[in-house]
Amino acid sequence: MRYFIEFSYHGKNYFGYQIQPNEITVQEELERALSTILREEIKTTGAGRTDTGVHAKKIFAHFDTVQNLDENLPYKLNSFLPNDIAVRRIFRVKDDFHARFDATFRTYEYNIALEKNPFTQDASWQMWKRTLDLEKMNGACKILFEYEDFTSFAKLHADNKTNNCKIYKAFWEQNGAELKFTISADRFLRNMVRAIVGTMVEIGNGKIQPTDLRKIIEDKNRNAAGTSAPPQGLFLVDVGYNWEQSEVEE
Repeated sequence: MRYFIEFSYHGKNYFGYQIQPNEITVQEELERALSTILREEIKTTGAGRTDTGVHAKKIFAHFDTVQNLDENLPYKLNSFLPNDIAVRRIFRVKDDFHARFDATFRTYEYNIALEKNPFTQDASWQMWKRTLDLEKMNGACKILFEYEDFTSFAKLHADNKTNNCKIYKAFWEQNGAELKFTISADRFLRNMVRAIVGTMVEIGNGKIQPTDLRKIIEDKNRNAAGTSAPPQGLFLVDVGYNWEQSEVEE
């Protein structure tokens, strides 16, 4: 039987979600906890792979087991897992429903702090006394909708079959001394959001003009875009599915 698990994590102490040799990852911690409690080897497949230091407010993974799971399993898992990983719920889905391939969209947020804030050191890009032109940055966001090939924002030498992504929304908003960038797409390339944010900041501080973004994208060259924003400001906040397709027939 296949189950979905909804969970969140603070990425500061992890080398990303996906298991890596000799590094601590979220997937490793999750599988260890599940395997220990269920007393069988459990392997998970996540909805996406976050990089080192990146956080997830809402993410899903699936796993298979022959057991009918106890409704108290989320509570047991949370007692076993580190404090920076929290399980929200676990529920049955169709045996072929896939956490990664059946996702219809993913939404990320990126936070920038314009004043020193001791409470967001691990959750935002600290840019003290910087002035960013939000109007120009939102103007650049509209240009993103004109394109689907985002090679210029992809990690170099990544093994992607395609660099095409369909962006559904992208915008900046300000609340006091905090800026937040929200972007949603059918898929994202590795490092894509952080590369877009880094480029947008260069637009906001006047280093490049919003219209330059078209040439950057059309060059299909990572070196044409801005430096990647640091990881701690990035959050995966939602993953969408057609849940009707996941329902198990009784």
